[in-house]
Amino acid sequence: MNYKKLGNTDLKVSTICLGTMTWGEQNTQNEGFGQMDYALDQGVNFWDTAEIYSVPPREETYGDTELIIGNWFEKTKKRDQVILASKVCGPAREYVRGGGNHFGEKNITEALEGSLKRLKTDYIDLYQLHWPERKTNFFGKLGYEHDDSSEWTRFEDILGNLKKFIDQGKVKHIGVSNETPWGLSKYLELSKEKKNPRMLSVQNPYNLLNRTYEIGLAEISIREQAGLLAYSPLACGYLSGKYRNKQLPRNSRMERDGDFWSRYNNKNAEKAVEIYYEISKKHGLDLAQMSLKFLEIQPFVTSVIIGATTMEQLKTNIESVNIYLSEDVIKEINDVQKIFPNPCP
Repeated sequence: MNYKKLGNTDLKVSTICLGTMTWGEQNTQNEGFGQMDYALDQGVNFWDTAEIYSVPPREETYGDTELIIGNWFEKTKKRDQVILASKVCGPAREYVRGGGNHFGEKNITEALEGSLKRLKTDYIDLYQLHWPERKTNFFGKLGYEHDDSSEWTRFEDILGNLKKFIDQGKVKHIGVSNETPWGLSKYLELSKEKKNPRMLSVQNPYNLLNRTYEIGLAEISIREQAGLLAYSPLACGYLSGKYRNKQLPRNSRMERDGDFWSRYNNKNAEKAVEIYYEISKKHGLDLAQMSLKFLEIQPFVTSVIIGATTMEQLKTNIESVNIYLSEDVIKEINDVQKIFPNPCP
């Protein structure tokens, strides 16, 4: 396994992060236990979850993924071997504290206490804001339209709330998710000015079908030591090749919840995947491993969050750290981006 430092700390996290959002939906608790056992044995010490998991989010399964992880901690007594990340959700669903904003003192405290209880732990290593409260572009939205009509918690107040958790020992470090260059820059600026804790990471989508992170956030990540935790690195499975030629494997995300995962389903993406597949075949590489390795070697990436529904997928994904991409492979991958730039932003 390979490791990188989390932000400007000395904490070393595995460059493969174990994603967990299918546990409680596509995967049973026993399957989740098996994935945690195997991943830890392979040196994957960094795991990511969220209060709103499993996914697709439903009121009936809210918090189930955290419960599964907590049950594993209770059973194995291995909490101290894991660097654990979780997230407090942004405004969206009525069943989560009545909807609305969640980063104010009352709601974010309730969110954290709920996560700690489900996870059966006294602390979370990296606590992240799942998506912004303000109206801005995330989850692939384009065409920014400025709207300051809604109320949202001031960034300095959010940082102040998070500082209280850190002072209490309930949170070690903090990060953002689905954030913009302006948002990250503002948080970092206020941390310096107000002596508040610092955002150490950005969990945003990044894959061969969506390289928009490189446009603005990549520079901030490097200059400010707030690296990317790349989610959806295989574009919901499209970059594994399993959906090529209109295939819909049984129990796959597209077969189960195709309408929810529609962001990667378009003609240009299909064409790009086919070229990436031919590149991997030409160089004797597994398409999924090639796609993951390209992300891992980027200087602005701290860790790549993989999500697997089978042990075979998990083993393939983790093994990606041990493959090598030649200069020719990297050039050919970059050439595809020129033909089909970010078909799934």
